Amino acid sequence: MAANTSQTTPTDYGYVRVASVVPAVSVADVKYNYDEIVNAVHSAIDRGAAIIVAPELCLSGYTCGDLLANEHLLDSVESALLNLSKEFADERVMVVVGAPLRCCGALYNCAVVLYGNGICVVPKSYLPCYKEFYEKRWFAPASHAQTRRSITIANREVPFGTDFLFDVGRATVAVEICEDMWVPVSPGTIAAINGANIIVNLSASNELIGKHNYLVNLIKHRSDRCIAAYVYSSAGYGESSTDLVFAGNAIIAENGNILAEGERFSLEPRVAVADIDISSLEHERRVNSSFGDSLAQYAHPYEHMKVKTTALNYDEIRLERTIKPLPFVPVDDVRRDERCAEVVNIQSTGLMRRLEATGISRLVVGISGGLDSTLALMVAVEAFDRLGLSRTGIIGITMPGFGTTGRTRGNAVTLMETLGITSLEISIAAAVKQHFIDIGQGANNHDVTYENSQARERTQILMDYANKVGALVLGTGDLSEMALGWATYNGDHMSMYNVNCSIPKTLVKHLVQWFATRAHEAGDEVLSTTLLDVLGTPISPELTPADDNDNILQVTEDIVGPYELHDFFLYNMLRHGYSPIKLFFLARHAFDGIYTPATIKHWLITFVRRFFNQQFKRSCVPDGPKVGSVSLSPRGDWRMPSDASSALWLRECDNLL
Repeated sequence: MAANTSQTTPTDYGYVRVASVVPAVSVADVKYNYDEIVNAVHSAIDRGAAIIVAPELCLSGYTCGDLLANEHLLDSVESALLNLSKEFADERVMVVVGAPLRCCGALYNCAVVLYGNGICVVPKSYLPCYKEFYEKRWFAPASHAQTRRSITIANREVPFGTDFLFDVGRATVAVEICEDMWVPVSPGTIAAINGANIIVNLSASNELIGKHNYLVNLIKHRSDRCIAAYVYSSAGYGESSTDLVFAGNAIIAENGNILAEGERFSLEPRVAVADIDISSLEHERRVNSSFGDSLAQYAHPYEHMKVKTTALNYDEIRLERTIKPLPFVPVDDVRRDERCAEVVNIQSTGLMRRLEATGISRLVVGISGGLDSTLALMVAVEAFDRLGLSRTGIIGITMPGFGTTGRTRGNAVTLMETLGITSLEISIAAAVKQHFIDIGQGANNHDVTYENSQARERTQILMDYANKVGALVLGTGDLSEMALGWATYNGDHMSMYNVNCSIPKTLVKHLVQWFATRAHEAGDEVLSTTLLDVLGTPISPELTPADDNDNILQVTEDIVGPYELHDFFLYNMLRHGYSPIKLFFLARHAFDGIYTPATIKHWLITFVRRFFNQQFKRSCVPDGPKVGSVSLSPRGDWRMPSDASSALWLRECDNLL
């Protein structure tokens, strides 16, 4: 196999495996806690984790109270830490456990980082002292020992402080403890600005009504704002329930998304494992200029500690994270319904503003009976209804040509009649035949000229009719077509405003389904049934003749490939900056059992070629509303020269196995 030219190796694909463990605990029984920690950590090691995080004060128990001042307890903790260091010395992992440690006549709530033969101690910066928490009764904050650079654990001197970053391959890890995450500017935030891409948090947060949802959202938002991963481990069953209950939260988040979460209120130890996408985080930070600008304000010197871990070969093991085959479409029914409503609101509001800004109250829309024009029509109706305009100001024109079938023409007519818009039918056949004569094109030569002549004739009709009645031409092309260049230049490529320009084909389908469901709920069965039939019609430009039974022969996905694959490639390449080798790896996971690796490779090559060589069409597309994080508008979202070479990407595609 030829050498890989990207930063991501063929074995790790930019991932680092992490684990949050919640071992059983017995308050003040250090030996019991030691054994439970060892068992939990080995469970995580068996699953390939390189970075493993246990809860706050897990060696002693968080709820020891005034026992934390007991010398025998503290001596036992120190001895246990040295034994833990020996236990994991040959495992090539980074293990972080919580322990109370003495230094300079004070006691500190600490995270102890164990790696190889190394030990490093990070004290808690912020101590809660309110309501049920009063840590200041026993502990001093990290600021009390800021001049100290080391601490003694059972006669062994080890590094001590809050300014450590741990280099674990491509991952850079920072450590904070519980309350540190809840303050306005957390230590983890400052560490992230200074390079940390994984933040581990050892916690002992109790349960209250509504607190868990708040906690999960806090972790999500912290990871999002820091463009980092959060590995959170909180005390669980076995802590004292005198006044509080600890449910044991094992949560792993990445850039605003929860990757893994352990079961709460379990009597058994828990291990949550996930693969952190370091390459995605690095890409996100590179393209987010304000993240880099923050360094000027929060620059902070950190000492880097090198941690050697065993590299995983992800070509041979199961990936510990969910790869969504439809990244533009929420899996959950409720969230998908909310997403569709939000998208339609954005589309219709954008169109409403354009109509008001131009002082125009008429639209011309080409209605083919296909998905895209149907969605654009439904959005237009939504906008007109919200503006209080008569739907008759929407002029739908169906323009049958050489490939138009009775099914699509019938659906187009039914949609226009049912929605109460102005409808016209203008055949393009005679005009295109004359055009063929004018340019010397054989009518039986079904080449690209044959197809594009029809598309441009339709656009000419729409534009000229809009001029005639003082209207705007509403574009219908979607994001997937824009990415692949599946549009006729200066044909359906053009309009005066395009409400579908940042809607991928996989989401277009769900939006039409959403409108069908709404129509059914409103009792409009004709509209609902028609919309569902549009959904069931093969996607086609209908530019070549149908078969003898009036069935569509020109099926788009037979020519350019499955839209679900192309939308997957599009999202992950633009949103995360992935190389072809990683796109291929992820697609194999996401579409396992649906497409063979050979099929995925074939359409990935098609995607790369078309994405590069069709850029010239995207350089001059009409205005339209952005609805998601991935868009291809040349005015702000995707700026690329039309003559950029795809050779680097295609060479990597050629080497895919």
